[in-house]
Amino acid sequence: MESFDIKTAPLEIERKFLIEYPDINVLREMDGYRVRHIEQTYLLSENDFVGGRIRRITECGRTSYVYTYKQKLSDITRREFERELTEAEYLDLLKHKNPDIITIEKDRHIFNYDGLIYELDVYTFWGDKATLEAEVASEDTPIPIPPCVKLIREVTHDRRYNNSQLAANRGRIE
Repeated sequence: MESFDIKTAPLEIERKFLIEYPDINVLREMDGYRVRHIEQTYLLSENDFVGGRIRRITECGRTSYVYTYKQKLSDITRREFERELTEAEYLDLLKHKNPDIITIEKDRHIFNYDGLIYELDVYTFWGDKATLEAEVASEDTPIPIPPCVKLIREVTHDRRYNNSQLAANRGRIE
C-alpha cells in the first residue's frame, strides 16, 4: 500500500452517544434514510506498516472496501486518512489482521435530522443498546437528539466505546 502523510489528512469532528436499541421501522421513516452492513477489521502495526482498519461495506447489494487510518487530536477531533481498496487489496490486507481483536459487524443506519447526518450503529454483539454519531463542523456544535432515539448518555469522551476498544473487548464494557 502506498504511503500517506497523516498531517495533510482531513479533520473528522464527531460526537458519540450510547442509546437504547432503536426501533428500526421508525428509523426507516427518517429523512435520507439508508443502511449499510459493515465488517470492520483492525490491522497490526508491523515493520513499516502503519496499521489502521479495513472495512467491507455492503449497501443496496453493492460491496466496497475501504482502508482508514486515524490520528487522535482530541476526544472529538481526529485526522482521518481514507482510501478505497480493490477486493484483492482488501483480501491482502486481511493477512495483517490483529488476531487479538474481533472483526466488528454492524448495521449502520444513516439519516438526516435537524441539519445533521446521523450514523446509528447496531452491533451484532449487543441486543439492548446501540451507538449514535454525528459528524460536525466544530467541537462546540450542539447535537439535537432525534425524537426516535432514547439517549442513555454521551460517550464521546469514554474510550471504552471506541470501535477499536469494542472490538478488543468483544463488545463487553469493563
